[in-house]
Amino acid sequence: MKNRILYVLFFLAAICSFHAKVRLPALVSDGMILQRNQDLKIWGYADAGEKITVKFINKAYHTTADQNGNWSLMLPKLNAGGPYTMTINEITLKDILIGDVWVASGQSNMELPMRRLTPLYENEIKNANNQNIRFFTVPQKYNFKAPQSDLDGGKWESTNPQTILDFSGVAYFFAKELNEKNKVPVGIIHTSLGGSPVQAWMDEKSLKKYPEYLAEAEKWKNDDLILSTESQERSLSKAWYAELDQSDIGFNQHWEKDNTNDSGWKTIMLPGSWEDQEGPFDGSVWFRKEIILPKGADQKTAFLNLGRIKDADITYINGIKVGNVTYEYPPRWYDIPKGVLKEGKNIITVRVINGSGKGQFIADKPYYLEIDGQKTDLKGEWKYKTGAKMEKMAPGQTFIRWKPIGLYNAMINPLINYKIKGFIWYQGESNTGKPKEYRDLLSTMISLWRSKWNKNDLPFFIVQLANFMERKDEPIESNWAELREQQRQVSLNVPYTGLAVAIDSGEWNDIHPLNKKTVGDRLALQALKTEGKKIIADGPVYQSMKTEGNAIILSFKPGTDDLVQGELTGFAIQQKDGRYQWAKAEAKGNKVIVWNDQVTNPVNVRYDWADNPDGNLKNTSGLPASPFTTEKN
Repeated sequence: MKNRILYVLFFLAAICSFHAKVRLPALVSDGMILQRNQDLKIWGYADAGEKITVKFINKAYHTTADQNGNWSLMLPKLNAGGPYTMTINEITLKDILIGDVWVASGQSNMELPMRRLTPLYENEIKNANNQNIRFFTVPQKYNFKAPQSDLDGGKWESTNPQTILDFSGVAYFFAKELNEKNKVPVGIIHTSLGGSPVQAWMDEKSLKKYPEYLAEAEKWKNDDLILSTESQERSLSKAWYAELDQSDIGFNQHWEKDNTNDSGWKTIMLPGSWEDQEGPFDGSVWFRKEIILPKGADQKTAFLNLGRIKDADITYINGIKVGNVTYEYPPRWYDIPKGVLKEGKNIITVRVINGSGKGQFIADKPYYLEIDGQKTDLKGEWKYKTGAKMEKMAPGQTFIRWKPIGLYNAMINPLINYKIKGFIWYQGESNTGKPKEYRDLLSTMISLWRSKWNKNDLPFFIVQLANFMERKDEPIESNWAELREQQRQVSLNVPYTGLAVAIDSGEWNDIHPLNKKTVGDRLALQALKTEGKKIIADGPVYQSMKTEGNAIILSFKPGTDDLVQGELTGFAIQQKDGRYQWAKAEAKGNKVIVWNDQVTNPVNVRYDWADNPDGNLKNTSGLPASPFTTEKN
């Protein structure tokens, strides 16, 4: 009987012990980097009243879980170093470093992973091996009901040729530059989502000036509405594509086969748009190109680069599917396994599905087949035939994940206990529809984030939108230029902010330019400047103007005004009647003189005020000036 009682008591003690185990948030885990030189918060969950002991670097710290099972304690400021081990009751965390931790956020250009940048950075990826650069990638979630206290997963990863493929390119190059310059570990908490507007990263209180955004957020608190909307949109999309497949004669006659008779097909020069020849329509078009390959090709692997295609494609070689992409932005990079290619004649077939807008193979992108370093150019003449023309465009999507407050609640609020050095932010493309509200929205968001981290001087560095879209012959209004101006004004008026100008690193035909190293390096310059490094971190920063006759003389912020001398492009000058005309401009000393011989009463100047401008104003540090206007905001 006594033994049975002892057994029961032991069993109950074991149950209590099991339930009393400490749980940790996702960020507090193996491999984490803790922020140097700040008091550090360690937190977690346990049973109410549970005693918590944290042991770290030869010291022990104690606390007790509150009645809700939450606990936290503070560690003193620590110098950079590691690796260290931390124990929290029965949990052991290994390989902990102390250095600088940055939150990287925004939309797709921040999200864009290194794997998408392979053409520029193949060697960077192949040689990546740095235990002192670590990423924590926040799961992409939304929550409209309430701020979350924890994440639904994620882990700290150090840099190697495999992990780097999923790291944000901008954030990686930023971290690499800081690690090299400061010689301390750098941790990146990466929390981005492609297509997201700034209001998705703000909470309800901070959006009180924007009732339309609050009303939208309130609407999507309804789970039934989310489920029904997603279900209905899936059904409509499925029906559209089913009708397309049923109507597509190429799909039903298997035009992907290499023995398809294409003698009656039309010809087209690619890259280009079939709609230039056929007129606008939504539906499917099939393309075929014959290439001749040398002896031994059947024993080779290959790489097929079909640039970018609007919208979706399914690509075949010799009747074998080699890849597909379902929307317009990703590059068409397809690895071809051995045995697909043949010696002699090979047929590349591409079925393109365009649901809205102008379908096309995007110009100025690479199109080739590569075998053993030898490239066969695929630009030029192809054959094509329409598969199906649809009466309606493809059904749209609501993109619920982009709605106001949802990303703040699920992807920012769970981070606020984790001490950080600052923020880097690449976002704005999705706000170009209403650019004039962006300055206030972003300034408010910066204040919100700083208040949540309880540190009002946290650095916040903004990537200004890159150049994009076709060049224009005349000075015109531009939403992209207006949003860049809003970003510039934030950097000038909100303390502890900086601007990484990217006006020279874009691609006219791609909203996702590959040159992310330039962007990351310029963000790092902003960070190094705030640390007191004696460096030039900015291109010429416009400060003031004065009129002399028919010219306007521009002055720039001291320290940024060591201008590259000579003739300048990208300037427009405003008549009194409000019209802008292209202007001549010249850098002389630390001033820029702007004029137009036909403009006798100039009142304002704009520089690089266009979607895709061509300005060349730089200082001798090689940094470009931000686009700007002398108009008062």
